[in-house]
Amino acid sequence: MADQIPQPRPGTLAQVTTLPELLRWRVGATPAAEAYRHFDASVGRWISQSWQEINAEFEIWRWALAAEGFAPGERVAILMPNGTAHIAMDQAALSRGLVPVPMHAVDNPDSIAYILADSGAQFLFVDTLQRWQAIVAAGQPLDHLRRVICADTSGRATPDARVIALDRWLAAAPGATAPMADVTVKPDDLAAIVYTSGTTGRPKGVMLSHRNVVANVKAIAQRIAAAPDDVFLSFLPLSHTFERTGGYYYPIAAGACVAYARSVPLLSEDLRHVRPTVLVSVPRIYERISALIMQHRAAAGAVERALLDLTLTVGNRRFDARQGRGRLSPLDRLIWPLLKRLVADKVLAQLGGRLRVAVSGGAPIAEPVIRLFLALGLDILQGYGMTETSPVVSVNTIEDNDPRSVGHVLDGVEVRLGENDELLVRGPSVMLGYWNKPDETRRVKEADGWLHTGDQARIENGRITITGRLKDILVTSTGEKTAPVDLETAILADPLFEQALVIGEQRPFLAALVVLNAKAWVQEKERLAAAGEQGGAAERAALLARIAAAVKAYPSYATPRAVWWTLDPWTIGAGLLTPTLKNKRPALERRFAAEIEQIYAKKPPSVHEARGG
Repeated sequence: MADQIPQPRPGTLAQVTTLPELLRWRVGATPAAEAYRHFDASVGRWISQSWQEINAEFEIWRWALAAEGFAPGERVAILMPNGTAHIAMDQAALSRGLVPVPMHAVDNPDSIAYILADSGAQFLFVDTLQRWQAIVAAGQPLDHLRRVICADTSGRATPDARVIALDRWLAAAPGATAPMADVTVKPDDLAAIVYTSGTTGRPKGVMLSHRNVVANVKAIAQRIAAAPDDVFLSFLPLSHTFERTGGYYYPIAAGACVAYARSVPLLSEDLRHVRPTVLVSVPRIYERISALIMQHRAAAGAVERALLDLTLTVGNRRFDARQGRGRLSPLDRLIWPLLKRLVADKVLAQLGGRLRVAVSGGAPIAEPVIRLFLALGLDILQGYGMTETSPVVSVNTIEDNDPRSVGHVLDGVEVRLGENDELLVRGPSVMLGYWNKPDETRRVKEADGWLHTGDQARIENGRITITGRLKDILVTSTGEKTAPVDLETAILADPLFEQALVIGEQRPFLAALVVLNAKAWVQEKERLAAAGEQGGAAERAALLARIAAAVKAYPSYATPRAVWWTLDPWTIGAGLLTPTLKNKRPALERRFAAEIEQIYAKKPPSVHEARGG
């Protein structure tokens, strides 16, 4: 694999077998088309780069990395926010036959140090010297690291000879004016070690080959056809396989432009400025936007509220009719253009006004949330996948969209149900295994290639519906079994709740720990005061009633009968969330152990009372 010879450019996407080939093919196919867009703070404006221009920039990185003398197969850890610097290092590593280890830019130092040690990374690209010093302070031996590149050292020196500023490292690159031949990379070589979020323990390194990722990119391209004039807005971390495949490699295949958002706090502004046509996101972003819409509805006057409600009602009938699941009346057809102009277009303008498709994945999305956007005319497509499948297994399409399901399986991928209705997956995008964990690999991947997902499903006419999670089941002391993630997703559809954790393992009833939206909570307390209901008991009853309403579709025993609330959000830095914003259940239960004991020391309301009856 170490031979350095010029590599021919594939003639078509079908001929691409590795990620370096994918980029070469794209640069050759549309060299002058816009590839990337980013905000340059030094000049205060967005800067565009063509495929030819970005590849010339990557060339400098390839030469700089080649000068380090790493052998093919060695690991290059990338701890950077989204942007062209991140992908430049990724592409440089791939072209040298090295293995990128993308890490979450918001992860805590202890977790980062663990991943560096576990992967045996020889090289680290990190955003700041301060971040590097925090990693060192975690106390994990990192002697295997031979080079640390800091994007920003703020002019500070360090006695560690391994550390060098990015600008100095690139400036020293030899021969950077001449094209460099890629190291020969084979389809079954490692393309990345992507670490899982670690909701219940230490993260595991998922080994993905070039064949895995390229197969998934090709299958996505057959299912959802992005065009060269499409614009993606990238804000999910590039360490997340969902963004890595769907928002980075797939746009290369499609020839579409990727604009990198400045930050999540500036996301609303970037949406309006960039005006993307495609959005790839986890449900939390859609949930937050939905919550803002419903908060606005609550504060609106009677006429504006009635207009929104009518728009959603007609919009839902229009969506169902488009999917062949209903009929649109002549009156609906007549008034929709007016409702679209007065309401739907104004709401969707907050997302830029040009979105033609949005994809939701990474976690379940509540049906009321997805139905709201579908009613407004935005096609949100829910899909399913995991890091171990590169990641997409199935996804809905604009023409065949059932928001209750995660769509049909991608071409080339097989699925079947195993014991306890567990979804099993087999195909070219299934991982090679877990890094340095052969026993864990054998536990989830059978010798004939079938991967155990741990998710329970139903398959009807080729359409997959996820029904639960085998491991994430709470069993109360009364023997009732409940999937807490499903309840948490339902609760978060109410804009009052920002975060939720349902507990009750070996307890007599379920309870909920929730983080409230501060603005919505003020409005709720004002409503209670106007009704003459004040104090902790009234507030607790109101919260339980709203939670009960949110989970009314579930059995009565699944209704949380006690609640504890706070306005202080759970954060990644505090070790309470994974970098992909999933609850770290054990950590949360440890952090709020005293509060949980207080909950169960009290007599809960009856199920009838908890449901607001």
